[in-house]
Amino acid sequence: MAAYDRLPPALRAWLAQAALPWSPQSAHRIWCRALQRCEGDVAEAAHHLSRAEGWMLAQDRPER
Repeated sequence: MAAYDRLPPALRAWLAQAALPWSPQSAHRIWCRALQRCEGDVAEAAHHLSRAEGWMLAQDRPER
């Protein structure tokens, strides 16, 4: 829980609505990369995490 508490507030807010149970370490790693790519734009970084989560959810769906 301490690792979660040390996360940036915007990342904690995103994790609160996430569909998957992200570990604080993996979420923070992706968050930091996204912030670098987005030149510090927090909203765009959150969107990046949402896209990553969507990709992971799509991978878990069984094929029809």
